[in-house]
Amino acid sequence: MLNKDAKDESDKPYDKSIRKRLTRTVLIPSVTLLVLWIAVSSYFLFNGVYVRLVAASVREVSIPAATALAEFQKERQSALQYLDDPALGPGRLQAQQKVTDEKLGTLQDAFAATISNAPDEIASKVNALKSQFDQLPVLRSQISFRSIDRTQVNNYYNGVMDTASNLFDTQARVVPDAEAATGGITATSVFRAGDAMSRETSLVSTAFSAGTFAPDDFAQFAQLSGTYRTQLAQIEPFLDANVRDRYRALTKSTAWQQLATAEEAIVKHGPWSPSEQHTVPVSETDWLNATTQVAQGLNDLAITQADKVSAAAIDSGDAQLRNVIIGSILALLASLAAIIVAVRVSRSLVDRALMTRLARLRNDSLDLARNRLPDIVERLKNGEPVDLKEELPQLDHGRDEIGQVAEAFNTAQLTAVNAAASEAKARSGVHNVFLGIAHRNQVLVHQQLQILDEMEAREDDSTQLASLFQLDHLAARARRTTENLIILGGKQPGRRWRKPVALMEVLRAAVSETEQYARVQVEQVADVAIVGAAVADTIHLIAELVDNATSFSPPGSPVEVTSRMVARGVVVDVSDQGLGMKDGVREWANAMMAEAPEFDAMALRADSSLGLFVVARLAARLGITVTFDPSRYGGLRATVLIPGQHLAGEDTAGAEEPGSSPAETTAVLAPVGAPAARAAESSLGSMDSPSSFTGQIPMKRETKPRPYPARALTPPDALPSV
Repeated sequence: MLNKDAKDESDKPYDKSIRKRLTRTVLIPSVTLLVLWIAVSSYFLFNGVYVRLVAASVREVSIPAATALAEFQKERQSALQYLDDPALGPGRLQAQQKVTDEKLGTLQDAFAATISNAPDEIASKVNALKSQFDQLPVLRSQISFRSIDRTQVNNYYNGVMDTASNLFDTQARVVPDAEAATGGITATSVFRAGDAMSRETSLVSTAFSAGTFAPDDFAQFAQLSGTYRTQLAQIEPFLDANVRDRYRALTKSTAWQQLATAEEAIVKHGPWSPSEQHTVPVSETDWLNATTQVAQGLNDLAITQADKVSAAAIDSGDAQLRNVIIGSILALLASLAAIIVAVRVSRSLVDRALMTRLARLRNDSLDLARNRLPDIVERLKNGEPVDLKEELPQLDHGRDEIGQVAEAFNTAQLTAVNAAASEAKARSGVHNVFLGIAHRNQVLVHQQLQILDEMEAREDDSTQLASLFQLDHLAARARRTTENLIILGGKQPGRRWRKPVALMEVLRAAVSETEQYARVQVEQVADVAIVGAAVADTIHLIAELVDNATSFSPPGSPVEVTSRMVARGVVVDVSDQGLGMKDGVREWANAMMAEAPEFDAMALRADSSLGLFVVARLAARLGITVTFDPSRYGGLRATVLIPGQHLAGEDTAGAEEPGSSPAETTAVLAPVGAPAARAAESSLGSMDSPSSFTGQIPMKRETKPRPYPARALTPPDALPSV
């Protein structure tokens, strides 16, 4: 067929000359390369100009704005003190307003000079900031007559600072240069941290002036004091080296230490009334001295960071423009050279046998690449033995240039196969190491749980016992995390049961392994038991879903767990009141539940959800169906269908199986704090469980009331051999 096609093409008058065919074949890529370079050059040219414009707006607008906004923050503090202290005159406030006006005048000039050349995204933010500054005279008039409350004043000043932060953030994010964008975002974060610290300063200074620190203001102060320190700690690694050194020097300064001490003292003291102000361990003077120096230091850091980033961005833009010009010249020369070479090559390659041999080489290579090689690689990936000499034939096309190409292809395909074999061995080794570490961690957790059991049995002090129970619960959660690793490795966790367990006890066990167990409401539990072989995986699966529901729903909101019998088995619903999943994410999650992906494919995703992957693995192992859909509260509902094959008959729900003894399978399940006598003799799977519970956590055994959840079910075979 190939020869027939070649003959048909050669019969065309236009294609009789191989030289013309080769000339056309080579010229098209050359011209295409030239066109592509023009397109790419235009892109880099635009980027270079765009980066310079943004960097210029940072240097001409953002840096003056940061200086002006520092005075703006001081004016906010003075205005709030003036409103809260009727005896305070307007002199201090008016002096600060004058300083602020001078800085704002410089900023307004910068706005006028740069807004016409700034990108639209930045120009819109600048206009928004200007419109807020235009409201300042009216606000000042209301403050001077004390005809406005402190909340309105705070809202205005804080709104201006937020708008400025948005401007700085936009300037950082619109830059196509990743390094410049990261530096700009870091500078914005420093500015926001400084603003949070300034707001904290205003709250305390106002409290000193008013003589009282209201609980709401105190709560906001406590939040802000932690927020700005956390922000600074998080962005420290991303600061410019010089700025980072200055930040570290600031944190070691006397003012910083005094501020930290003052914040800690105020937090310990709490809110105060006028009669309690004399008990505050910090004076207003000390507070203002420390905060003024630290605020100035943070503002200097933000300005320095922005200045260095903008300078680097301008250099980057200049470099891009320079590279575009040089590259365009080189591309033009390369294209002309390629055209000349193409004409010469087309005149030399006139042997039709050459085309035939190349076609045969192409066919042989494609057959190997598309048919044989993928099959061999797949078998190697699955760990099957492969005889490469027998199953990977060598291409033989002589010893000339075409033969050398064939030999090079032989070498390439052999290298690819050897790489696949090495990858398979490495994957197997990593897999074994992965499981080995998981099993060893499992042994440690198991030993920890045994020691905790012994300590709990001996402890009589209720306070110490409460701590032990809390450690017990944390260890149980650690055990589930370790089992996640084993499941990801494709193995079975060590917990096993040899007798059926009531569904209520399974749900209690699952709830007890979650962090926020008290929020879970288990209702309408079907009177059915799960066969022993499926108990451990069912507990683990439902615990992951409950943990997900409590983690992604508002704190304090209940998570409902219900169950009901259906024709195919029993259904367990886990519903939360969170934001739910977007349609696309929910479809992806349901697809994963229907067919669990390989762990290596899952690990390549940037947004890997290992909890969902564990659920998918467990569901696939047991034949359980898991689906996600919106709950009636607008959150997410996970529906788990446990098939009838995993359900025990009524006559076996509490029966002992051969080879097990009561001592092996007994577990007490009782509400938190239940008396020991009430649960001491209950046995696993045979007790009369309530049809619902809220905040009742299953206990492994009860000798004392437990204030914390303990391990719900301890199987007879708790740990595999390692």
